[in-house]
Amino acid sequence: MALRKKDVFLCRQIGCTTMSEAVLSLKNATIYQENQAVLSQIDLEVMPGEFIYIIGKTGTGKSSFMKTLYADLPLTVGDGHFVGYDLRTLKEKDIPFLRRKIGIVFQDFKLLSDRTVHDNMVFVLKATGWTDKAAMEERINDVLEKVGLLNMGHKMPHQLSGGEQQCVGIARALLNDPEVILADEPTGNLDPQTSAEVLGVLRKINENGQSVIMATHDYAVIMKFPAKTLKCENHTIFEVVQQRTV
Repeated sequence: MALRKKDVFLCRQIGCTTMSEAVLSLKNATIYQENQAVLSQIDLEVMPGEFIYIIGKTGTGKSSFMKTLYADLPLTVGDGHFVGYDLRTLKEKDIPFLRRKIGIVFQDFKLLSDRTVHDNMVFVLKATGWTDKAAMEERINDVLEKVGLLNMGHKMPHQLSGGEQQCVGIARALLNDPEVILADEPTGNLDPQTSAEVLGVLRKINENGQSVIMATHDYAVIMKFPAKTLKCENHTIFEVVQQRTV
């Protein structure tokens, strides 16, 4: 049985060693993009509550890796299990259910420009099966508070700064209380100070027990907020040790 996030957080607080079930497990996996193998022989586990950076040059497979996790690209070679789903045998009808267990944050925000922040949230909740209006309002307020935008629900996306729009994207990703946040270049369109603020939000979410897997080019952020780092290079992915600058 998978650990609940409440249990994960408790284990982290008291040094519990029972967090044995990985939220992501890949064994000898190969990831394809348009019939070309971009990453091969991947062996990787991500445990509950981990924060993972995925780095590498453009075209080395970071986005393909992320797309495979949220089933935009199929896994056809090797074994892969993610948030309780077998990626090799995943059926199309099960993809929406997998995606309800994860939250996805994109570089370009992907907010609906003709709707307020609040209505962007309502759209996602309705699309994922919520019907109780009171529960929806409570959840929207909860996630907006977590990213520091509780009083911004009435605003349109164009009225927000880039950092605020990305925080709305993070709030949207939290709506269904996901096990894992997948963040694909979330600071790619932001200045350094705003990037650090957005990463601070993601790290705070991680401290509450949710795993975060973040693809990034932003090495300044990695140095400021160090965590386990995996590099895509030469058609494979491997762990690297980041050195702090003095």
